[in-house]
Amino acid sequence: MERSRIAVAGASGLIGDALARSLTADGHEVVRLVRRAPRAADEVRWDPERGSVDAAGLAGCDAVVNLAGAGVGDRRWTAEYKARIRSSRVGGTQALARAVAGLPEDVRPRVFLNGSAIGYYGETGDRTVDESAPPGEGFLPELCVEWEAAAAPAREAGVRTVFSRTGLVVARGGGAWGRLFPLFRAGLGGRMGDGSQYWSFVALHDEVAALRHLLDTEGLSGPFNVTAPQPATNREVTEAMSRVLRRPALFPVPAPVLRTVLGEMAGDVLGSARVLPARLLESGFRFAFPGIEGAIRAAAAR
Repeated sequence: MERSRIAVAGASGLIGDALARSLTADGHEVVRLVRRAPRAADEVRWDPERGSVDAAGLAGCDAVVNLAGAGVGDRRWTAEYKARIRSSRVGGTQALARAVAGLPEDVRPRVFLNGSAIGYYGETGDRTVDESAPPGEGFLPELCVEWEAAAAPAREAGVRTVFSRTGLVVARGGGAWGRLFPLFRAGLGGRMGDGSQYWSFVALHDEVAALRHLLDTEGLSGPFNVTAPQPATNREVTEAMSRVLRRPALFPVPAPVLRTVLGEMAGDVLGSARVLPARLLESGFRFAFPGIEGAIRAAAAR
């Protein structure tokens, strides 16, 4: 991509921050969407939960990337927090899509890249799924369907609209692995449940590279699974973490304990999602870290 102006919502999060730094390092101008009064020329005010955005700040941007949303794994899923998860994603996406669609065509972004998640597929067991699979059942699949549907105004206005259905990001700085690394370094790591459930992961390096590929490659639209091509079981993840960090993994967490501690969210920790990045591979993208041990080593080295 030539030097571009790219608006990023969620630029303070794990993925958004890494993407913004990558783009800036290559000479692109990053405009950050913020929930407070802007303090610099590269900031635009928005309120995702109330559905408002300063659309004028998006005028002239080549692309808008939406990675914002309340953390799915940050808290126990009370009814109140589930409502917040939904409003932060669906409301935010709808506000941005409408703002993009409402801009004059000569200053309208060419690409709208919206975050999504492999939670779209729900429980898959040992069965592999790609982007052709239908949504699953439950809170996360229903959320992902509504989340993606909220981008309709941008797509209907002729803006190339892409969804990055991201898996579990392997990184020390946040997400699921941000919690796993300290536990394993302390020798307190272990499998969850029986360890047979599949975790569809992606190295942070590959996540950023995939997002940039989706932004740069003309003609790509619709959903793309951003997951490594070799999903690993929780047992395999545990063994790889133990090898890389040179710590024993002696403390398995029984399923009943997880259900007591995590409530409804335990179903997604114990559930199995064996997701393949079929469309991403078909588009010519190549993963630097296709296997779990390489992804963990890359994260541990940062």
